[in-house]
Amino acid sequence: MPAFPGDGVADITAALGSLPSGSPVSEVARRLMDLFTSGSVASGARLPPERQLAATLGVGRSAVREALAALEILGIVDVRPGSGTYLRGAASELLPQTLRWGLLIGERRTAQLLELREGLEIYVARLAATRADDAILERMAQIVERMRATVTELAAFARADLDFHHALAEAAGNETLTDQVHVVRSLLQVYADRAVHDREHAERAVAEHEAVLEAVRAKDADGAASAMAVHMATASARLLADAEPVLE
Repeated sequence: MPAFPGDGVADITAALGSLPSGSPVSEVARRLMDLFTSGSVASGARLPPERQLAATLGVGRSAVREALAALEILGIVDVRPGSGTYLRGAASELLPQTLRWGLLIGERRTAQLLELREGLEIYVARLAATRADDAILERMAQIVERMRATVTELAAFARADLDFHHALAEAAGNETLTDQVHVVRSLLQVYADRAVHDREHAERAVAEHEAVLEAVRAKDADGAASAMAVHMATASARLLADAEPVLE
């Protein structure tokens, strides 16, 4: 049972401790997130006032205010004027937002995000090969056919591509892993939407997805991982080429 149900603001303040002098807004948010995801604060709990948090953490009220505003945007806290600030979800519900926050407050290095995505997608394919049922396999086959039918309609092709990866993640049966894949994909979406530029690239992508599907259908975990590694290598190369003008 959470240690701080209801309005246990004094206990929350005591648990936070102070930050090093001059800590930036991101460090205030990190400390709060560490507390929220520890499971010691009940969903719906009211947080201490800004002034009390600032005094406890040894920072200015503006740093606390900005950190809480950022956490509100991410859906982690609910700021109610005249009432206070409340934690929105339980610890398990906050984990996907925690990952998103950790990525967003750092530099967005596209190459590193792509490497992370590759590792996650390859493992998803491996798990899917051992867990996919007939219904998901049929849905994935239908999605590949949609991809094949839209190689000249790139917007529709991109939607089908995304649907395939979502279905594969569902087949893997690991919600935490799926959350991480979705977060990384969302951070890369500005490039992913333009990753396939022409019919030749689209047809190659269809073949790569079909190879993943066939390995998953055969319950070949190593084959599925290898097929996804091939797909990730070509997809990442296209994404990096597309991102270069933005990164220069």
